[in-house]
Amino acid sequence: MGATRTTREQWVEAGLRALADGGPDAVRVEALAKARGVTKGGFYGSFADREALLEAMLDTWERESTDEVLARVEQAGGDARARITRAGLLTFSSDRLRPIDLAVRDWARRDACVAERLRRVDNRRMGLLRELIGMLREDADEQEVEARSLLAFCLAIGAEFLAADHGDRTRSQVVSRAADLLFGQEAPEASP
Repeated sequence: MGATRTTREQWVEAGLRALADGGPDAVRVEALAKARGVTKGGFYGSFADREALLEAMLDTWERESTDEVLARVEQAGGDARARITRAGLLTFSSDRLRPIDLAVRDWARRDACVAERLRRVDNRRMGLLRELIGMLREDADEQEVEARSLLAFCLAIGAEFLAADHGDRTRSQVVSRAADLLFGQEAPEASP
C-alpha cells in the first residue's frame, strides 16, 4: 500500500498549529514533515518554499476569521447583541482561531506585511462592531459608537492577558458585566 499524499490544506493546517504553538519560527518545513511522518519532499509538491506556506496560512486565517465568521453570524441571525456575542465567541473563544489570532498579533509586531494583514482583518471586525453597536445604541453619536467598539474589541483580545483578581467575582462574570455596560444594558436590580 502506497503512502498517501499530504495535501496542501494539511500542510497549511499543520503550519497553523505550529504557529499557534510556537510562533512563525516554529513553522519549519522539516519539523512539519517530521510531525506528519512524511518526507519534506512532499511539501515541495504543494508549495514553492516556506514563504508560500506562510502566505497560504495567513490567507486561511484571514478567510476563517473574517469571511467565515461573518457568514456564520449572518446565517444565525438574531438581534445586534446576539450577533456581537456570536462573532466574539467564534473568533476569540475558540480553541482554533484564538491561539492563531494571538500568534498573528505577536508576529505582526515584527513583520510589516503581517501587520498590514492584521490591520485589514481588524478593520473588518471593527466595521461589524460599529454597525451592530450603532444598532444597539441608536441614540449614540459616531464618537460613542467608535469608543464602545474599540473598548469591546480590546476587551475581547485583552481580557486573557490581565492577571488581576476580581474579588468574589470570576473573570467571566466581570467580562459579562463589562459587555453589558459597553452594549448599553442596565445593571440588574439588586435583590433586597
